[in-house]
Amino acid sequence: MSAAPLALPTGPALRPQVAGDDIVKRGLMIVIMLYLLVTLAAPLYVLLSKSVSVYRFDLATFEIQRSDATGQNFSAPKTVAQLNAETGAIAPDQLEAGSDGRLSLTSLFKDFNFRSPVKYRLRGMDASASFLIGSELHRGPDWVELDSNMFRRVALRPATTTGLDNFITYFSTPSLTRAIWNSAIIGIITTGLVIVIAFGLAYAFNRSRMRGKGFFRLVTAIPILVPSLLPGIALVYLFGNQGLLKDVLMGHSIYGPIGIVIGSVFFTLPHALMIISTALATADARHYEAATSLGATKWRTFWTVTVPGARYGIISAAFVVFTLVVTDFGLPKVIGGQYNMLAVDIYKQVIGQQNFEMGAVVSVLLLVPAVAAFLVDRAVQSRQVSLLSARSVPYAPKPKTAFDWACFAYCTLVAIFILAMIGVCQLAASVKFWPYDLTPTLRNFRFDLMDGGGWAAYYNSITMALLTAIFGTGIVFVGAYMVEKSDGFHIGRALFHFLAMLPMAVPGMVLGLGYIFFFNNPANPLHAIYGTMAILVVCTISHFYTVSHLTALTALKQMDREFEAVAASLKQPFHRLFFRVTIPVCLPAVLDIAIYMFVNAMTTVSALVFLYSTQTQLASVAVLNMDDAGDIAPAAAMGMMIFYTNVAARLVHMVIARRLLARTQAWRYA
Repeated sequence: MSAAPLALPTGPALRPQVAGDDIVKRGLMIVIMLYLLVTLAAPLYVLLSKSVSVYRFDLATFEIQRSDATGQNFSAPKTVAQLNAETGAIAPDQLEAGSDGRLSLTSLFKDFNFRSPVKYRLRGMDASASFLIGSELHRGPDWVELDSNMFRRVALRPATTTGLDNFITYFSTPSLTRAIWNSAIIGIITTGLVIVIAFGLAYAFNRSRMRGKGFFRLVTAIPILVPSLLPGIALVYLFGNQGLLKDVLMGHSIYGPIGIVIGSVFFTLPHALMIISTALATADARHYEAATSLGATKWRTFWTVTVPGARYGIISAAFVVFTLVVTDFGLPKVIGGQYNMLAVDIYKQVIGQQNFEMGAVVSVLLLVPAVAAFLVDRAVQSRQVSLLSARSVPYAPKPKTAFDWACFAYCTLVAIFILAMIGVCQLAASVKFWPYDLTPTLRNFRFDLMDGGGWAAYYNSITMALLTAIFGTGIVFVGAYMVEKSDGFHIGRALFHFLAMLPMAVPGMVLGLGYIFFFNNPANPLHAIYGTMAILVVCTISHFYTVSHLTALTALKQMDREFEAVAASLKQPFHRLFFRVTIPVCLPAVLDIAIYMFVNAMTTVSALVFLYSTQTQLASVAVLNMDDAGDIAPAAAMGMMIFYTNVAARLVHMVIARRLLARTQAWRYA
């Protein structure tokens, strides 16, 4: 008889113990996650809530009593709705309101006279009914007695409900919905042109032996260093009413779709070029050798090998360009004329008409293409497969005189286009009166004599860009490190990664408007930072968080997790490993994040156009304000100052990077 198997005694389930370092890492991750929730998710939530908030005067929730001529005997109470039914003083369309709507009651009484001894009593019939007496807010069922002089200062406040009325109003207004089609058309046309031009450049850079590749790479990166308003100003000087080349357009105006498309090609080209060039750089020479051995023509090889190999990069670049064009504010504002675009519509609704609810509706519509492009791009990248393996043979182009010179000529044409745009702005900023008096002068740089904030705006931009680079780099890299190098806590890490990726799908105009609704609320404890430099820095960091986060993650993934295991076995705290090993190893990525933050902080307009105050005006916004005031040459001068600053920052970055990397990266070249 066999013995029964021994069973271990039952006891509590074993749980892995969380190390002290992991507790600290999770704590830091939660802190940065809360930062992203407050500076990104919360403003977007408030914005979405605002778009479905409907404000309407509910006359049935207010009651009024009126005295006789002696001011002693009061009539029976009547609701405002009953009084209006008797007099018809308030039309139905007057009941629709915005969040700051106000409705006077004096029209209900045809014989009203503010000098009359007649008195009035007013109350709300529930806690939500509110009214103003001057600037003092009253609500609730208690009667408030007023003389005639005070009664004329009474204004009812609208009640708030939730619904899709704002969207119905938007889509029933043809002048507003036209902006959707305009934005889509401009986005499609520009995307097609940019992808073709960028593919030609990328093909020349990676598949030819032409001379001057380094020079052309530098030139094609120039548009990144200037605000998107600058190409609009350049086009005005070239093709505007007094432009040198206005006859080239054969009677067509540069103010409208033509100008928007040309300017959009200028400022989106570097973004598409970087993506497509990366895709074409990873090619396996064996595929081309196989095509040649099978007798395929060069044209067939191009369509069956080259294009399919770069298709994911092309698709990704197309969605990036389309999103940038549709969500851009600066260029269509400068040169769009009467051709409405979605981003400009937000500005008109909020700044021009103070219609914040309709601005929120347009912002939600602007989120749709941005979110769709982001999701499609994520799906495309998830399906991408490696084109290079351990057995791959890197493709090396062979010298072909005719082809190389053709590539050189093509790149030269593109470079002339870019340099001409920058050169025209520089020329316009440096002459007295374009194009009649080209005498050199510096008076256009006397910003203190013009609208836009003067030189203080320029210095504010530098301050804001430096603060963004310093604090943004720290927050981004620490957050990425906690996500990548923490053990367990899968839900928290997934949520953090989602929040870090969210800014990629949020246009700057949408984020800026969300900040107005969220931070410009006296009940918000963070209301104190509204109108200060702090909110500009916070908004800019949040706006450009995603690319910086991905850059940091890419660098951290290259470090083996054995570093943490070895440090733990030696009982070294993680912060010592972080400062002595991780940062020195990842220093190239850290410096890249810093310069990325700085350059974008100097050039951004859309995210900050709603948030600056008289003390925190910025150079990029000053370009917009000076252009609105008709000071186009000074606007070009300020735009060029932004360009000079970014070029100088790039040079400083290059010098610092060389010196620091020589000390910290010697092991890479040993």
